[in-house]
Amino acid sequence: MSIIFRYLTRQTLTTMAAVSGVLLLVFMSGRFIKYLAEAAAGELSGDVLFAIMAYRFPGFLELILPLGFFIGILLAYGRMYLESEMTVLFACGVSDRQVLGHTLIAGFLVMLLVGAMSLWITPWGMKNVERIFDEQSQATEFEMLAPGRFQTLGSGGRATYTESLSDDKLRLQGVFIAEYSEADQSLSLVVAEEGSQFIDDDTGSRFLVLERGTRFQGLPGELDYDITEFEAYGLKVAESPVMGSEDEEGMSTLALMRSDDPELRALLHWRFSLPLIVPVVTLLAVRLSRVNPRQGRFFHLLPAMMIYILYLGLLIVARDALASGHIPEWIGMTWVHLLFLGLGLWLQFGPVWMRKRRLERKGGTRATT
Repeated sequence: MSIIFRYLTRQTLTTMAAVSGVLLLVFMSGRFIKYLAEAAAGELSGDVLFAIMAYRFPGFLELILPLGFFIGILLAYGRMYLESEMTVLFACGVSDRQVLGHTLIAGFLVMLLVGAMSLWITPWGMKNVERIFDEQSQATEFEMLAPGRFQTLGSGGRATYTESLSDDKLRLQGVFIAEYSEADQSLSLVVAEEGSQFIDDDTGSRFLVLERGTRFQGLPGELDYDITEFEAYGLKVAESPVMGSEDEEGMSTLALMRSDDPELRALLHWRFSLPLIVPVVTLLAVRLSRVNPRQGRFFHLLPAMMIYILYLGLLIVARDALASGHIPEWIGMTWVHLLFLGLGLWLQFGPVWMRKRRLERKGGTRATT
């Protein structure tokens, strides 16, 4: 029996790993492209992209693993039904309940992993992502510059270009700055050979000191521009305000348990619900994986995925209702899990129970006659 258990577990977890890997690649690629676009626009530094993705990895994984395990059971057991491996196992004395029990043991391990990420690892990762975003929002224009590209940075109406930038980002070569003033609708153009950063010790203000350049200022469309040549010219570098608010996704589970805010309580229920999805979908998948060889290998995937989407959709609806106060907290999101747990139990044991009832009725009718 241990050989059968290892075989079933290996088939399920191998398929789950393959499916989860593909889903992770899709979801993380989309998110990475979004961050890459922000870095290209000068809103993020390219140095922090991989750190952000690494910290967000558990957040993706906690959502993908239940789905990956669900699809893994459907594909692995569906193949075994098509190739008559399940028929051989049943002929050797392995029952449906034993297959379900072995699968639930593997599902319990996945549930522990999802629970660890949902309750501890993901909030820790989101807290670090929040810290990185705060640091990026406080970064000056000078620190966010990238050579060889025009950038519209935090100061709003200022576009900056530099031909080259030193590794420590302290010196610039070939600087061009265009700044538009909404107050008098004037345009200022500054061209300089070099630039460097200067910090005022008294006020802590940062300045971009340009050297050996020319400044053009006037109204667009007019010819009376003021042209000023300079040996040194200082521009104050704007700094973003410090972000003091804390993202709820980065709050620890213990902090959520101590809070009375309905939205935070709904998030707490959501974190506990993610690992509970695993045993419920395991119960559903074991029954839904039964395939008639004439129906094809993927015939059962469509109704199974519709059930999973409905399950996850109802959980999201329950979370929103809990956050808005339309559902009391003592009910929470439990009703969704109980609904699909009942569906799984019925799919697993209902047909057997009904078959026994029919046989008992037939036996009673024959005994009477």
